[in-house]
Amino acid sequence: MNKTILIILLALFVGSCNSNHEVSDAYGNFESDEMIVSAQGNGELIRFLPNEGDLLKAGEIIGLIDTTDLHLKKKLLFKQLNTVASQITSLDAEMEVQKQLLTNNKVNQKRIVNMFSEGAATQKQLDDIHGLVVLNEKQIEAISSRKQNIFNQMAALDVQIEQLNEVISKCLIPNPVTGTVLVVYARKGELAAIGKPLYKLADVSTVKLKAYISGAQLPQVQIGQEVEVKYDRDANENTTVKGKVVWISSAAEFTPKTIQTKEERIDLVYAIKVEVINDGSIKIGMPGEINF
Repeated sequence: MNKTILIILLALFVGSCNSNHEVSDAYGNFESDEMIVSAQGNGELIRFLPNEGDLLKAGEIIGLIDTTDLHLKKKLLFKQLNTVASQITSLDAEMEVQKQLLTNNKVNQKRIVNMFSEGAATQKQLDDIHGLVVLNEKQIEAISSRKQNIFNQMAALDVQIEQLNEVISKCLIPNPVTGTVLVVYARKGELAAIGKPLYKLADVSTVKLKAYISGAQLPQVQIGQEVEVKYDRDANENTTVKGKVVWISSAAEFTPKTIQTKEERIDLVYAIKVEVINDGSIKIGMPGEINF
């Protein structure tokens, strides 16, 4: 009797030990889609709001690069544009004079042609009036050409103003996507330059557990499959949540040294990613486990 009780107790103890050392199907670490936001303008950061840990919304204006010099250049361009445009009025007046002269000279030309045919006008008079008509026509063409050159100058100045407006607009810094600020690389008062990183953020409302499985496990996993995900709640307990497989590597790779696998001594593994809704308790880089 005592021997039977001892065997039962031993079996319970062994079972308890095994239950505390369950091996999950895959292991890995949590990661998120990160983005580095860089400056698109040059100048002093006269406004810059992000701090590490801040939750920023998409489209939220979080900074401004000084645009004083750009606005002064724009003001100068507008002044040049007005100066050039003012020449149009003068040319239009000159054009009207030449058109009226052309009309008058054509009337005289017709009269002198008739007189010449009747012998009442000389060849010189006929040549002179022909010359005046041709001169008027050439002057009108020249004025039209000058006007076109002015229009071209105005168009070029308009393009420069548009380019400045584009540069000025890029000095306003909108946050591109909703996410949490992970790292801040710049501060108010510092100089920004095109391409210089300002801050890094990530959308941590959902995170991905990147884990590794063996070739033998690969047939058990497919895109869209719901799996069980575990991560440490504290030193003694785990939290279990549902996750969805969103990516499976198409090629095997050598097992990373820092990664544990269900089967020991596996040389090649396949990476997978499982998406998990994060209530804020999962931090980037935390270890996690997967059970299919």
